[in-house]
Amino acid sequence: MKVFPFKIPKPISEHLIVQIDKQPIFYNRLHQHKEIQISYIINGNGKLLVGDSIHHFSAGDIFVIGSNLPHVFKSIAAVEDAHMLTVFFTHNTFGPHFFQLPYFKDLQSFFTNAASGFKVMSNKKQLTQQILALQSLQNLKRFTSFLELLEQLSNAATEPLSKFIYAKTLSSNEGERLQEIFDFVFKNFQQPIVLDDISKMAYMTPNAFCRFFKQRTNKTFFQFLIELRVEHACQLLNSKKELNINMISDLSGFNSISNFNKKFKKIKGLTPTQYLKSLVV
Repeated sequence: MKVFPFKIPKPISEHLIVQIDKQPIFYNRLHQHKEIQISYIINGNGKLLVGDSIHHFSAGDIFVIGSNLPHVFKSIAAVEDAHMLTVFFTHNTFGPHFFQLPYFKDLQSFFTNAASGFKVMSNKKQLTQQILALQSLQNLKRFTSFLELLEQLSNAATEPLSKFIYAKTLSSNEGERLQEIFDFVFKNFQQPIVLDDISKMAYMTPNAFCRFFKQRTNKTFFQFLIELRVEHACQLLNSKKELNINMISDLSGFNSISNFNKKFKKIKGLTPTQYLKSLVV
């Protein structure tokens, strides 16, 4: 497996691609593509790995992921299919200089923020309607509605997804190693993970592995692992009200409640208890 230089299926007559994904789980291989994508989660939940960061996603979320930013939606299998609507486009979709025209000066904040990806935090009802409407619109109406969508996204409150902007695509060999590591960690983060074991999986010494991972993700392996565990804990706090903090700590892979509280607060700025209380505000 590798970081796939993913090809977006594109009919000859189409420039702006509107794609529906509805299946038990989303495409779950780490991949990157030249297109910027705007994704609306209609149904489903799970974890989004993008750039150097991990986030959880659920129905109603809107994400923008920049060109060639490695990412994967790790959705959780459920009774209902995962369902996502995505808009794909590039800077050159309407010509090499289209978005450089002075008319689109107000859209530059969108492209700047898209480079590292972002999650939409405001005006989601109107944006959702705008995104869903693109399915049924054609030609000029789709084009003008899309430009209005970009304008609304430029003015929306957002939360960055990644702090690490990739200057180039990952090689097949690099991607293959990262994919294998990510797959293993996503399946085993609830258990103890030893550096020697994960290094052997990448066919490297521990020191070489640590350098490799840090250079390509902008963080240490154990920072990544702790963030994954904390994001899993957040999902449980959001959806499993019957679980207490101790149980969530165990299910998220932490070896003690004190370590769980410490790591959770460092990443989220709140203790698990404070985070849980904030959900009902």
